[in-house]
Amino acid sequence: MQPDLFSNPATAPGPDLAQWQERAAWLKAELNRHNLAYYVLDTPTIPDAEYDKLFRELVELEEAHPELASPDSPTKRVGGKPLPQFEPVRHAVPMLSIRTETDTTEAGATAFDARVRRELGLGADEAPLEYAVELKFDGLALNIRYENGVLVQAATRGDGATGEDVTQNIRTIRQIPLRLERCNAAVLEVRGEVYMRRDAFERMNERQREKGEKTFVNPRNAAAGAVRQLDPAIAAQRPLSFFAYGLGDVQGWDIPETHGATLDSLARMGLPVNGERRVVSGASGLAGFYEHVASIRDALPFDIDGVVYKVNSYTLQRRLGFVSREPRWAVAHKYPAQEQMTVVRDIDVQVGRTGKLTPVAKLEPVFVGGVTVTNATLHNEDETRRKDVRVGDTVIVRRAGDVIPEVVSVVLERRPADAGQPFDMFQRLDGKCPVCGSHIDREEGEADWRCTGGLVCAAQRKQAIAHFAGRRMMDIEGLGDRYIENLVDLGYVHSIADLYRLTLDDLLEMKRRADERDGINPETVQKGKIATKWAENLISAIEASKNPPLERLLFALGIRHVGETTAKTLADWLGTLANIRQAPVALLRVLPDIGDTVAESIAEFFTEERNQQAIDKLLSAKLAPRDEHAPNPKLRDKLTPAELLAALRIPKFTETRCRQAAEQGVTIATLADAAASDQVDLPKNIKESIAAWLAVGEHASQLLALDAVCRTLLEQLPAGAAVTEGHLAGKTFVLTGTLPVLKRDEAQAMIEAAGGKVSGSVSKKTSYVVAGEEAGSKLAKAQELGVPVIDEVGLRKLLDEK
Repeated sequence: MQPDLFSNPATAPGPDLAQWQERAAWLKAELNRHNLAYYVLDTPTIPDAEYDKLFRELVELEEAHPELASPDSPTKRVGGKPLPQFEPVRHAVPMLSIRTETDTTEAGATAFDARVRRELGLGADEAPLEYAVELKFDGLALNIRYENGVLVQAATRGDGATGEDVTQNIRTIRQIPLRLERCNAAVLEVRGEVYMRRDAFERMNERQREKGEKTFVNPRNAAAGAVRQLDPAIAAQRPLSFFAYGLGDVQGWDIPETHGATLDSLARMGLPVNGERRVVSGASGLAGFYEHVASIRDALPFDIDGVVYKVNSYTLQRRLGFVSREPRWAVAHKYPAQEQMTVVRDIDVQVGRTGKLTPVAKLEPVFVGGVTVTNATLHNEDETRRKDVRVGDTVIVRRAGDVIPEVVSVVLERRPADAGQPFDMFQRLDGKCPVCGSHIDREEGEADWRCTGGLVCAAQRKQAIAHFAGRRMMDIEGLGDRYIENLVDLGYVHSIADLYRLTLDDLLEMKRRADERDGINPETVQKGKIATKWAENLISAIEASKNPPLERLLFALGIRHVGETTAKTLADWLGTLANIRQAPVALLRVLPDIGDTVAESIAEFFTEERNQQAIDKLLSAKLAPRDEHAPNPKLRDKLTPAELLAALRIPKFTETRCRQAAEQGVTIATLADAAASDQVDLPKNIKESIAAWLAVGEHASQLLALDAVCRTLLEQLPAGAAVTEGHLAGKTFVLTGTLPVLKRDEAQAMIEAAGGKVSGSVSKKTSYVVAGEEAGSKLAKAQELGVPVIDEVGLRKLLDEK
């Protein structure tokens, strides 16, 4: 490591220019070495922060001493000024295309080998030819020129004879070395493909969607657009990659005798060369590689559309020569197309296991990716509208391997005059789930519409039952996914309430029918016996779950955004299931730790009549919470007029204005009277906002319902009930790792009994982190934020304090 006296080159008085030159050369070499390890070899050698430190030092040094800057400096990757246009570049060696073999069977490989052998005059009894085989990348061809090992120019293929100078943009691709290792050739032109990884493409499109900007159709188009971006600063933000696969003009370098050896040499110089390449023998070797790549194609992190075969020997390549500007010694062997055009006949909507509604294009059947496709996902309403997919449109459909086919884009020039209107999910479904008829909802900021009938929707039935039966919910031991699948598929369970009507005979019959369907003949049945213990245990577990704690029952209902902590808050503060079922959204908003989104989700769930009916069925099956109680005495302070008025979220009616109105005697009940509200001493614009809010039909009736619920809750409070809090009230704990004696549930119960709160994540507001064996990231986060960390002994001491 170089001495630290160079850390601030702009101000340090000590070193002379020769020392600065030495430091700059070391920094460049070091940064280039780390770039090679990270971007090409995928084996990072230092943390990002250390790399950034070295990079900043070089930037500062070059700014203070411009004469130290050089074309191969890593600082040149950040992009220069925008270009008015691209300058033409005449290729010293034309960038020719190669012939495409469209026979997507192994016969395509055999045909190429036979053609080459025929051109070389080889007989059937002569030795098989040696071929270099590699992937055919789906990107943009590029020629990179190095002079004395330093990158001086990069150009696109263009028409093969003349391309465009894209040097500034190519410098931003960190996989491409600005100086080659162990290369002193006067000229070495490297040819390859600029591409974009699929995961990088998806992340880039996600960022585009978040910013409300146009997304890209596919990785190839995105890569080509980035390379030809006039502003290098924008190109630098695009996640481009590169693979080298050949040579252009070469001066002053002894080229190896084969193509395979050439690629090995380029890799040793620091250029990225794809590892999925081989040297094979004869037609069988070509066919074997073709089949191998077909089997891994969908697992590759980037797109390919075939493989390339090249006669390995340069001597034989020269003998074979060219025909119609295509080399006789190479061919691209394609795979079945993964994209095809077809017509959208209709747009259907499917309901997923979690209630997510997905628009699906019903297509004119088309053969793509090796199968006939009739349906393609449109993901969600936003994507459907962004792509502007309409019934009657001609679209490009993509299918890769087992991936669900998707509509990539619309061919607008083929849109018929009678094409349908832009897709509208709510209008298309008339606001109702196509499976169960429950109303649909879309939360602000979310892309997906969802069915709200979680307990009754057939599409969500298995998911709802699995969640309901879980260990931290109703804890029905033995009711695993396999039994749930069979109970639903064979018609024994249509709702969660049906679980409590199952008999021993039902379970045994279900098992027999499932075994017959699956062709299974258990050993016990072969011996003339029927195993019943599992069924008896399951019936007992279902019976044991009939009297759960209220908070567990609430969690088991599967209300969106309601986890264990929120379920406990509802149970602690409102006391009974009946109170929770009728709680309006404004009442829920005043409860601690329940924000707008969660409050609206809870109210939405209980507003759906079918969910209420499902709960009634549960109660009629003798399921009843065992620990219902009067509302929390502290609720009295939450149900003040000022708190409730603010919870209505009337535009412009701020908390301060709500307090002022409450001081003038305004309550929820009086606010419903528009004439009385107009007499309140508030600014005109606020009174107008209140009047506009009240003018919405259901708002006045909602106020009266809220007032009635609040009165009922206040009546349930014991007269003069004292508010008592545990000695850990106001303290928040996070549990991590395995404690020596206490189980996680036990520790949480003890903390909550003492008035404390248990959270799942560490923040600056956390009071203590209780760490056991194998504590993970939460412990590290606590240490980073300076949050006190205690063990089980420390926790018990806190619990024992009074």
